[in-house]
Amino acid sequence: MNPAELFRQDSGTLDLGAGDFLFREGESGDKMYVLLEGDADIMVSDLVVETAGPGALLGEMALIDNSPRTASVVAKTPCRLAKVDRRRFHFLVQQTPHFATHVMKTLANRLRHMNALAAAQ
Repeated sequence: MNPAELFRQDSGTLDLGAGDFLFREGESGDKMYVLLEGDADIMVSDLVVETAGPGALLGEMALIDNSPRTASVVAKTPCRLAKVDRRRFHFLVQQTPHFATHVMKTLANRLRHMNALAAAQ
């Protein structure tokens, strides 16, 4: 599943220029984002831990557990993103089981990746 397809026609998208921050580590968050176009770096402290491309979910953890952002996201190239607030997120999880599964797979993949990075240190 590519979540970008669910949001491709959204009119209220967010555009970022290269070098613009979507959000910063430690900030509170009430939205997640789906990267529709472009590439963005996910950073913990000053370390790039992932480069996200179209279809990537960004900031989903803040909607799941209401915790501060655990990473920063900065546009590597010009980006267009769909905004997903808490209400829309819960609707999608209830009405689109493949979306819920995709969110869980994203979290699992990122956890495995961070565990591998930690083990390599």
